Formats: sequence, structure tokens, C-alpha cells
Amino acid sequence: MDSESLHYSLDLAAGNGLTLSSEQRAALQTSLVILKRNYKFSRVLFWGKIMGIKCDYFIAQGVEDDEMKNKKSLYSLNCMDWHLLPPATESMIADVALAAQGRFTGDPSHEYEHTETRIKGEGDDATEEEVTVKVNEASRLATAVSNIDKDASVVPRGAFTKSPSGKVQTNRSFGGLDPIEAAKLRNYLHFREPVNLKKKSILEMSHLNPAIDFLDPLSEDIPKVTISFLKEQWESPALTIKSCNETFALNRTPLLL
Repeated sequence: MDSESLHYSLDLAAGNGLTLSSEQRAALQTSLVILKRNYKFSRVLFWGKIMGIKCDYFIAQGVEDDEMKNKKSLYSLNCMDWHLLPPATESMIADVALAAQGRFTGDPSHEYEHTETRIKGEGDDATEEEVTVKVNEASRLATAVSNIDKDASVVPRGAFTKSPSGKVQTNRSFGGLDPIEAAKLRNYLHFREPVNLKKKSILEMSHLNPAIDFLDPLSEDIPKVTISFLKEQWESPALTIKSCNETFALNRTPLLL
């Protein structure tokens, strides 16, 4: 959710009863402005919170001119002081999957360790050796944010446009989906590099608008997801999209949640 509309957006995302305290909101509204200026971001998004045993991690993301490239993730333990997370590489993701277990501790320097025996060589030359994999919690946090983004970062169709040069930017003329279109799953897109789109034939691509149809729609997900409206205390209905693995929360404005 955009830092400039944080107060409004937090209320829309609080339908499950989890939200931030008034002190945390006030701290974020100040610190995210400073974060945007210090790192020279064009936009700062409050990504959310990951709960730990000792402390919770508050996550923010900064974007530059292109909304999809060079996105940086940062974490804070107090909503004031922000620290960059390392990029989640394939090797890091593999090490985290192997070594990290249990809940987050809330200590970024906490180290997870996993030792296993591997066979090196073949036949009579095969030998056993112990391999120890170590990762710290900051790497695990970066991996968790990256994996959640890939699976659950969702935007309504038309909220972002792609220029002929390939730059992705917010669509300033987008005012949200109308109630009829908002109920159609094809109008929600994964905000990540497309996977299924690259597999489409020229015939399948012919009816798409390249300026707004450059992402994978949720309607093509396997397993299939479902869609439902939640009308609570807000004048505009919030939207919840559910699958067997993830839950996406949206309102009908171009917010990243």
C-alpha cells in the first residue's frame, strides 16, 4: 500500500482484525517520508508485517521510475529505523529452504544451521562428506518477502501500464474497477514477471492490449482461486480473493497489498 495513503489503506486491510497501533501508524507516516527522500525513491510502499518471537518485522518497499525493476525491500523493528534486505537469489532461496525452520525469532542476525551427509563421486570412488549450510534471519526474511510477492502481489487490470520501451508505471487515469468487472477474476493480475503470458500463441495474444495486459491473470492460476466481496464498515467494498494456498486482499483502487 502506498505510503501516501497509508492511513486509509490500513483500515481497508484490517478486515481480519490484524492492524497497527496508533503509535506505529504515526511512526510509519513520518519514517516512510524520510525513507523516500533518503533513498530517492519515486514511491514507497508499506508491504506489511511479519511476526517474530522477540520482535516483529515491518517491511517497506521502494520503487524507482519503473515499478517492477530495481525494487528494494527494507525492514524495521521499530517503524523508524530502516535497513536494506539483500536481493533473494536462487542460491539463497535454496539455502533458506534447507536450513531455516520454525518461527522467525525477530533477530536479523540469528543464524540457522543445517548439516547433512552428501555422497561425492561415483562407484568405488564415492565418499561421504558432511556439508553445513548456514543462513541468517535477514536472508530468510528477504526470501519470505520475495516468495510472498511472487505468489500474492496482485493488482487490478489497468492499474499499471507498460510503455513501448518496457517501463512499467502507475496508470494515473485509473479510478478502480466497477462492481461488475471487479467480480471477474481475469481482471486481477500477478504483479511479477509474467510466466504464462510468454507461453501464449500469437492468436491468443491478438485480443490483448499490450499496454495493460502484460501480466498473468489470476484466472489462469492452478489451482483455481475464488473471489468474494467483503462489505464491512467501509463505503467502498473490499475484496478478498482466496486459493488453497494464499489470500489476496484488495480494494478497488490501485493498491499493492
